[in-house]
Amino acid sequence: METQQVNLLLYDELNDWDPFGIGHGRYDTEIADIIQAVHELDDPARLAERIQGIYEFSFEEVIPIESCLKVSNQLLLIKSNSSCSL
Repeated sequence: METQQVNLLLYDELNDWDPFGIGHGRYDTEIADIIQAVHELDDPARLAERIQGIYEFSFEEVIPIESCLKVSNQLLLIKSNSSCSL
């Protein structure tokens, strides 16, 4: 799968996640930063910490790490599945 397709899948996953209840389409800057982090990191815990930090920087509110870890695992699964080809 091409990087652009993976990024679109990652974007959709993150756009569906609304950690502060402010609605879809309100996290584009954060989503872009997280997609970059997904391509840089393979460890779910480190990615979860990065996700938490990105949102904390933008919203000055901390998302529980458990919530970030759940999203992190989903994002890394998407990335992993994209690299598996027949």
